[in-house]
Amino acid sequence: MSDFNIAIIEEFRANAGKVGGNFEGAPMVLITTTGAKSGQARTSPLVYLPDNGRVVIFASKAGAPTNPDWYHNLKANPTVTVEVGPEKYEATASEITGDERDRLFAAQVAVMPGFQTYAENTTRLIPVIALDRVN
Repeated sequence: MSDFNIAIIEEFRANAGKVGGNFEGAPMVLITTTGAKSGQARTSPLVYLPDNGRVVIFASKAGAPTNPDWYHNLKANPTVTVEVGPEKYEATASEITGDERDRLFAAQVAVMPGFQTYAENTTRLIPVIALDRVN
């Protein structure tokens, strides 16, 4: 894991989910996935879109040509630990497609226009993932 992500994770956990810098004021979530190949726990800090009680995340990788590692982990092992603010819970990840995917991506672009740039910088369709809380 990069030093950049380690610092964000530490700041998130020390400040009940609030971080500064480039992410100040952005809704942040930590997801802990199970490595698709390694089976090891991997934590990733991400911005998210709240949608009717669920957390929606975007596999943008800042417009890179490939999906982020956490996306592959969720596809292989859809059970994830979610940290939002001081709350921590288990969730199930599912990829959103079609019109709902487009609606959610447009909503994310409306609040964080940089996501449009990410989409323009890659030939892949950026996956949209819903994290639904497990009871």
